[in-house]
Amino acid sequence: MSHSGSTLILIMAIAVLAPLLAYAVGRRIPVPLVIFEILLGILIGPDVLDWAHPDALIDGLSQLGLTMLIFLAGYEIEFGKVRGDTLKRAVWAWVAALALGLGTGILLGGGYAKGVFIGVALTSTALGTVLPVLRDSGQLHGRFGSVVMAFGSVGEFGPIIAMALLLSGRAAAESTALLAVFAALTAAAVFWALRPRPPWFSRVIAKTLHSSGQFAVRFVFLLLALMLGASTALGLDVLLGAFAAGLITRLVLTGAAPESGPEILEKVEGVGFGFLVPVFFVVTGIEFDLDSLLSGGRTLLLLPVFLLLFLVVRGGPIWFLAPRDLDRRDRGGLVLYGSTALPLVVAITTIGVDDHELSAGDAAALVGAGMVSVLVFPLLALKLRARAGSGVGEEAPPSEAVSGSEAW
Repeated sequence: MSHSGSTLILIMAIAVLAPLLAYAVGRRIPVPLVIFEILLGILIGPDVLDWAHPDALIDGLSQLGLTMLIFLAGYEIEFGKVRGDTLKRAVWAWVAALALGLGTGILLGGGYAKGVFIGVALTSTALGTVLPVLRDSGQLHGRFGSVVMAFGSVGEFGPIIAMALLLSGRAAAESTALLAVFAALTAAAVFWALRPRPPWFSRVIAKTLHSSGQFAVRFVFLLLALMLGASTALGLDVLLGAFAAGLITRLVLTGAAPESGPEILEKVEGVGFGFLVPVFFVVTGIEFDLDSLLSGGRTLLLLPVFLLLFLVVRGGPIWFLAPRDLDRRDRGGLVLYGSTALPLVVAITTIGVDDHELSAGDAAALVGAGMVSVLVFPLLALKLRARAGSGVGEEAPPSEAVSGSEAW
């Protein structure tokens, strides 16, 4: 059997095993699924068992998984919950984090090229990991949940824009101009998405939803391909196109098929979380530089440093710019949720290593810190707010909660 075939079998075996482990462990302590996918990927990778060796085919599937991951991140943003003064505070908190992150990254990296990757990674929030924790604990709805949604959404969208502006390798003016063109195209697509769809559109969706036609699912992937094509044509990172496609898809489905929208999303998530996204995270584990991390020295020391920087760079501005009606415990919970990072950290470090700007050791330290953050920070936030009792963060009962996307 070829290396591609055997490696893909191992990857899919891990994709099946990881949810079983997450379910078994989750009865005692909630551990995000992505942790098991990365750890098992490390296990079969060259640094441990040396069973799996990615090639062009596996790398291509991994890139598709990253694209789908960012697409679903864009889809998760609910515009109705992200607005007003809270949104302004969230934006300014991220801008302050970006300034702190870039300064810190340049100092740690010893130069601008490397420091930009580190700095942008420090500003991200793993909203897809945080939302299920909030939902399961009954904290998603109400004031506190809407604040976390606002700060988390900006923590996902901001790094995507920063990647397009700062990590493209072009002059800032040129990148800004191309980004403006892409923003205009996206705005036009949003305007089109908000327009009422003709009656036949909804009828075709309903008629083919349970047939081999699958018009709605194919239409979603057409939108994704169009936005990826637009970003590629402008020389921007495809992740920006994937994120924009997620935003537009939510608007289209909400307007054209409000009743079928959740079921359509489930089908798209089936392709993403059932196949492509696990491939990306398992391959991330396979390519994880465990030797550098365990050999001591700078890489191992950087892991706790980066973990602390997630709290300082991302969490510090959140603490000072959080809405004034949140008490100290709610602010602390918001900081911990907002500082939880991993998926975009993996994406940014992957690009940095591929561009030969970021060393495998530094990438391993960043991803390792991100893994610790998704394990520790949400649990600390839950315990912190549990001590707070009733107040501004009091939410609606879990029975009233609506379902959302799975954790990344």
